[in-house]
Parts: sequence; structure tokens; C-alpha cells
Amino acid sequence: MPDNIISYEYAIIRVVPKVEREEFINVGVIVYAKQKRYLGIKYHIDEKRLAAFGTPIDIKLITNYLKAWELVCQGSKNGGEIGSLEMHVRFRWLTANRSSIIQSSATHPGLCEDPEKILATIFEKYVL
Repeated sequence: MPDNIISYEYAIIRVVPKVEREEFINVGVIVYAKQKRYLGIKYHIDEKRLAAFGTPIDIKLITNYLKAWELVCQGSKNGGEIGSLEMHVRFRWLTANRSSIIQSSATHPGLCEDPEKILATIFEKYVL
């Protein structure tokens, strides 16, 4: 394997309007690459697609949750106690199983040269 190829992990971020129905829409992606010390998140809320669920969804609430996840990814002080933890711990916390309106898929591995580029690629493929 060439020296510039690194391993990474990613998870898809989902909005699950009614947890008991297990229906969801992909809204974002989280990528973690230990070798590059990279933890990135990208998201987009498509209000029309969410409205198709027929369930009232508080878009501001969803946006605030995702902004909090972004602060955790950045390791920001505004990310609370979780935001101050080591990068790999923050990634595991963000991708842990949860039964809330914002969830993540299982994590998936891959190989890449540039984690920021792969974040954009996965985002385009699974979210847009």
C-alpha cells in the first residue's frame, strides 16, 4: 500500500422522526482518520424530504443537535465535556447507538489519501 493511503472510518448521520417506525433520512456524514488526526462532519437538512414523513419535525431542534455534534467533532470547549475528550473517544461517542431523533449508522472502514475529500464524496453519495 502506498505511504499516502490511510485508513478511515465513517458513519452516516440520520434523522429518525419516529424512532418506533425506524424510518429515517440521511442528513450527514462523520469521518474519522486517526493517522491524519482528522474528525470531520458535514450535514444538510432537506426540509422538503423531512416533511414527506408526515410527522411534524422541529427543524431548529435538528439544526441545534447537528451544530452540537459539529462542536464535538471540532473539540471545541462549546462541545461540553464530550468535546474535550480525545478525538477517537469523540468519534465513538458520536457514532454510539442511540434511540433519539438523531442517530448514526454503523461505522464503516475505508482507505483514502485525503479524509476531507472522502468526507465530501461520501456526503454527496449518501446525503445529497
